[in-house]
Amino acid sequence: MKNIALVLIVLVFASCNCNEKPAEQVNMIAEKEQINNLLENWHLNAAKANFESYFDAMSSESVFVGTDAAEVWNIQQFKDFSKPYFDKGNAWSFSAVERNIYLDSEGKIAWFDELLDTWMGVCRGSGVLKKKDSVWKIEHYVLSLTVPNENIQDVIQVNKEKDSLFLIHLKK
Repeated sequence: MKNIALVLIVLVFASCNCNEKPAEQVNMIAEKEQINNLLENWHLNAAKANFESYFDAMSSESVFVGTDAAEVWNIQQFKDFSKPYFDKGNAWSFSAVERNIYLDSEGKIAWFDELLDTWMGVCRGSGVLKKKDSVWKIEHYVLSLTVPNENIQDVIQVNKEKDSLFLIHLKK
């Protein structure tokens, strides 16, 4: 009787393992290279005013957060804002001088931060990408100005009036 019970237990565990697929190994280096290339081309397409190519790098659910507190745009709002700049042939030119890319263990979600050389000086970009059907797309991007710590009080003073009016409007 003990032998029959042991055989049944072994069969149950064996049948469970037969249906499991081995976990796919994610080549993190290759994925990060794809993401880096996507971001480099994304910035390059803005500099060259390639509207379609620029926005093809973003998902249909993408959100762009700009440097102004009021700039939180879905993809269509960002396209509407950007189109006149692209139509003039001179959108914006941001060049990454440093970039860090991170991936989840399944290689489906990535997040990054980058320091950018821009017409505004050094800016920071950060964002989230998602891989769908073997293609990475930007889901969320945040562009922010960098402020040296020793200059923060000056920036606070410059922004004080507009920040207070903006906060009053938001708290209504």
